[in-house]
Amino acid sequence: MFTEMLASCLVLAAQTYNVPPAVLYGIYKVEGGKVGMANLNTNGSYDLGPMQINTIWLGELTKFWRVNERTAIHWLKNDECTNVGVAAWILKSHLDETGSLPKAIAYYHSRTPKIGEAYRKRVVRAMYNEGLLTGGR
Repeated sequence: MFTEMLASCLVLAAQTYNVPPAVLYGIYKVEGGKVGMANLNTNGSYDLGPMQINTIWLGELTKFWRVNERTAIHWLKNDECTNVGVAAWILKSHLDETGSLPKAIAYYHSRTPKIGEAYRKRVVRAMYNEGLLTGGR
């Protein structure tokens, strides 16, 4: 459920990392996560919280936050602002790496071109359906 708190966190995260809030919202809609959610992936990793942050990021996050893995998982899974902030940080890191917003959106989900491109299209469609984009998809 998209709450006022989540909306505030999303706008703050977008401003902090200089990424478009509409894109973060599109990712949120496609990911379909919720506070407290943990989804097991076929590779044994988990997707956590509203933005479905993959546990593959735990190593980097635990070092940066100087916390253990259990604490990092708890924050990602149960704190919507932390979760959205990490999503914005991930998107920004992909944007800095590629110099391309469409590619950064795709990489948020997968670096496999076919999978990432399909995801990017779903995010754009979600943004369009929410009235955040006009014109063609």
